[in-house]
Amino acid sequence: MSGHRPVLLDEALAGLAVRADGRYVDATFGRGGHAQAILDVLGPSGALQGFDQDPDAVTAARARFGDDARFGIVHRRFDGLRDWAEDQGLMGRIDGVLMDLGVSSPQLDTPERGFSFQHDGPLDMRMDPTRGEAVSDWLAQADATTIADVLYHYGEERASRRIARAIVEARVREPIVTTHQLAQIISKVQPRRGRIHPATRSFQALRIFINEEIEVLKAGLEQAAGVLAPGGRLVVISFHSLEDRIVKRFIRDDVRVKAVQRVLADDRHAADNPRARSAVLRVAEVLP
Repeated sequence: MSGHRPVLLDEALAGLAVRADGRYVDATFGRGGHAQAILDVLGPSGALQGFDQDPDAVTAARARFGDDARFGIVHRRFDGLRDWAEDQGLMGRIDGVLMDLGVSSPQLDTPERGFSFQHDGPLDMRMDPTRGEAVSDWLAQADATTIADVLYHYGEERASRRIARAIVEARVREPIVTTHQLAQIISKVQPRRGRIHPATRSFQALRIFINEEIEVLKAGLEQAAGVLAPGGRLVVISFHSLEDRIVKRFIRDDVRVKAVQRVLADDRHAADNPRARSAVLRVAEVLP
């Protein structure tokens, strides 16, 4: 456990409207803070299924809840919701799906995972280290235009072209393989504005891109509406505007769901967990 209180915990539970006999999916298990709170409400006939693409999270889930017959965990991204529900005969029978997007505190706090420039570590950023390509490998071969497009579209980084050129020039001198290397390259061409580190948007963009987070989110939202029962709740917690726009648009446009609530994190939430500062929680309900 990270020691942090899960972001918007009370609001997420209220949004899910957890019933003692309900069946729920925690699509982003992390280290189980939301899962524990849901299990605390469930009775003997309730059930909670966890999903996580991070093998460390799956190991933690089995160690923490492996003896609880109400709980299960799968090593899978949440764009596998439909396949799982079809395999289990649970299409249209789930009472609530929770998605807590972004990076978990243990991932950020482990330098070897390469998510943060606060600690030096390998420039990896994969949620699932057993699949896909590390950021360092991708940056070693991508051209400046492609890098700039990723930084702009996924990080909303206005200096994307300047940063991309600096990365391509730097890798000629030596391979870019650590988080501090990349952060220093960006800092030299992008001055600090206020409290935000100049590499923040670029690191966000590369993480989102390398993990296909936007594609997974769009597919997961669509699949969640299909696995939920009439009246079932979808609760999504996002941490930046790109994610939140996608969630907002889905709830607005999908004819199967209706908007129930939006909650913005405030200073009280940030005091419990600094990650909550930019969090937005949206709740939707599947129509009868």
